[in-house]
Amino acid sequence: MTNSANSKGTNGLSRRAVLAGGAALTASLFAPKGLRAADFPTAAVNTTGLAVTDDTVTIGILHSVTGTMAISETGSVQAEKLAIEQINAQGGILGRKIEYVQEDGASDWPTFAEKAKKLLVQDKVASVMGCWTSASRKAVLPVFEQYNGMLYYPTFYEGLEQSPNVIYTGQEATQQIIAGLDWVNKVKGAKSFYLLGSDYIWPRTSNKIARKHIENYMEGCKVVGEEYYPLGHTQFNSVINKIRLKKPDVIYAIVVGGSNVAFYKQLKAAGIDMTKEDPILLTISVTEDEIRGIGGENIDGAYACMKYFQSLDNDNNAEFVAAFKSMWGEDMVIGDVTQAAYLGPWLWKAAVEKAGSFDIDKVREASPGIELPTAPEGYVKVHENHHLWSKTRVGLAKPDGQYEVVYETAELVEPDPFPEGYQ
Repeated sequence: MTNSANSKGTNGLSRRAVLAGGAALTASLFAPKGLRAADFPTAAVNTTGLAVTDDTVTIGILHSVTGTMAISETGSVQAEKLAIEQINAQGGILGRKIEYVQEDGASDWPTFAEKAKKLLVQDKVASVMGCWTSASRKAVLPVFEQYNGMLYYPTFYEGLEQSPNVIYTGQEATQQIIAGLDWVNKVKGAKSFYLLGSDYIWPRTSNKIARKHIENYMEGCKVVGEEYYPLGHTQFNSVINKIRLKKPDVIYAIVVGGSNVAFYKQLKAAGIDMTKEDPILLTISVTEDEIRGIGGENIDGAYACMKYFQSLDNDNNAEFVAAFKSMWGEDMVIGDVTQAAYLGPWLWKAAVEKAGSFDIDKVREASPGIELPTAPEGYVKVHENHHLWSKTRVGLAKPDGQYEVVYETAELVEPDPFPEGYQ
């Protein structure tokens, strides 16, 4: 079903209410361009048969809103819809309002591929905001490359990939995994690590990179255990007992989706007090979105390495958080992937306007060098490798479900999806 961003959202808020809440953000962060559709004839800006009319342009939203990954992906959908509302409030893109077709990947990788093909072939969308897990991205990648679509992918991931058909708005391994391990080693003096993850490509590849970094580049450090469990797994008592026997300095956790709820509750029930940092828990997969399900009291004292936390203290983020809560409810939270998902529509808008066209090839060519100095996380820029320059941060989980930022890089970290020595 095609949804116009002019209609009411799933929480019943009207467009007027949404825009009232986000007016400050729209005005101060992304000033209207004043572009009119009449200045960009459809025949000139859409030469490949995309879903572009004189008045509208249709994009796709493809995330899991059911299944084990819904706990993580729902925020991405909400952020993308907020961005669409705000862009439309400015007059849209090249004078055209954005409409969207939303599909549910249902936490199932073949379903993601099927829905991606539908969006590109049947709906002829001009771009897609979508996926979360690397498994879902790997499933849709051949579809986007075969049918020449453009995917804006928001999740931190393992790297080792670069596609002309994907803009990666999250971080890759050198910006998150390596930086986080270096921090816990240098600041906390950690020497031994127990690697734990869900059983699919992102956690396994991330831990492969982590192991190489620990063993080859961190003097005197070692991995004392490594375990993987299926998506949706809920029984972690056995591995918790193994961790207690091994006594690592760090539990390096890459558990995803609903499994996080069971894992952190069982850690606490087993008497592991993360506030005492014995062991330290360092995660690259638990954002504020997951903590809503886990409960702040069950993850208090853990550390997370990401580029964005809702608690970031800057004017852009304050306005973004206010607009998000105005649209989706005061009790909502915003995690790293949610914020990265919010960047997708804005980066696509900037590339389309730079290209003066919705054609995929022209948007692709225009994307490198695109800048968003007013993104909620701070200044970001699209690299030639289609990843973003961004800062790396470490947050300390608090009982209220938020992270306190305890470290950030002084400069933006250049994305390097194929780091030498880690492949």
